[in-house]
Amino acid sequence: MEIGKGTHTITRRQLLKRAGTAAGALAFPAITPGRALGKDGAVAPSERIVLGGIGIRNRGGLVLSHMLNEPGVHFAAIADVRADRREAVKAMADAKNGDGSCATYRDFRELLARDDIDAVLIATGDRWHATASMLAAEAGKDVYSEKPCAMSITQTQRLADTIGRTGCVFQAGTQRRNISNFVHAVELAQTGKLGRLHTLHASIYELTDRHDWLPAQPEPPREVIDWDMWLGPAPWRPFNQAYVDGGWRGFYDFDSGARLLDWGAHTLDLCQWANQADATTPVEYEPLDLPGDNAITCRYANGVKLVLRRTGWLDLGTCPVRFEGDDGWIETGDSGQTVVSAETLRAELPAPTLVGTAPESHARDFFDCVKSRGTPRANAAVMRQSHLACHAAALAWKLGRKLRFDPVKEEFVGDDEANRMRSRARREPWSV
Repeated sequence: MEIGKGTHTITRRQLLKRAGTAAGALAFPAITPGRALGKDGAVAPSERIVLGGIGIRNRGGLVLSHMLNEPGVHFAAIADVRADRREAVKAMADAKNGDGSCATYRDFRELLARDDIDAVLIATGDRWHATASMLAAEAGKDVYSEKPCAMSITQTQRLADTIGRTGCVFQAGTQRRNISNFVHAVELAQTGKLGRLHTLHASIYELTDRHDWLPAQPEPPREVIDWDMWLGPAPWRPFNQAYVDGGWRGFYDFDSGARLLDWGAHTLDLCQWANQADATTPVEYEPLDLPGDNAITCRYANGVKLVLRRTGWLDLGTCPVRFEGDDGWIETGDSGQTVVSAETLRAELPAPTLVGTAPESHARDFFDCVKSRGTPRANAAVMRQSHLACHAAALAWKLGRKLRFDPVKEEFVGDDEANRMRSRARREPWSV
């Protein structure tokens, strides 16, 4: 297997490795081109981040389009099981790079084997996020992973543990932690401007948990769509083009939690932040039988209530959240608009700068931390707690009963069935 054939660009990783050797080898003055020093607007190789992509489509394509515009970021390779996506992403990267150098791979392990790749954008379907992230971290890459980042409670734990052990810089794709209207709403909650917090509200999708199969269709050639690799860690089932085109959502084998994490990974995460609960989770989860809704109410050890619901929101865009305290409340969403209970609170809010779906400030946070080795806002520890809470809430809905959860042991209290559902079987060889 030839890995990275034809790639001769010196990256920041390689430059740093070579620096010690080169220092003792120079016995005469050398002329260094200004471009190598970062002059004339160029980015010096020591400051450049070489990026690869795994499974880029739809949301991943939007994120990548902004990453390509980041100074000092060079997109070098795409790995995707679909030939059409490989070629589409290559065309995007080559147009930005001004050459034809973007490499394509069907198997992402070939991309991870390249020494010149510093970081990867992982934007596959849910079933692959954690497995690809862990393999990338083990290969020494920093990781920006779209959410949901893991398929179960135990996989969430393994992912966070792997990131911690390897020292990888990890950013979950929960970009609203870097969007101004959400950030300032959290600041109002945390600084006491709403008084004592008592209730938090997080929006979620209509929940669904399908276990059927779509009708079998002829499987395409492997080079067109590698169906076995598309399935990856998920149980085998016959090919159907609808799965590949996005119709996998809601199927238990492919979806991380009855679709609760599609929005909950964002909105519950913001509620955690507002409650200064990034190091813990709620301790109780109870599904509510409400007409036209699949609401779940949760309770933290400090008494704050968290309500996950679909309905009853103001018209402020997708992914709304609401924080309520003794002295007032605030609600905001992806439009950037905010509604508050009193005009005195509005004076605390600057004008929004980005809509909630915009990835650029979140990507910049990631790349800044790749360079500094700092900690991004949506790091693995933050992801761990919010994902644990989301998965616990989804299991309460699936089982149709109240569940108690121990945030220290990260297990359910007195419920063997719920504890067995914390993990899922993974198909070999992807059982990492």
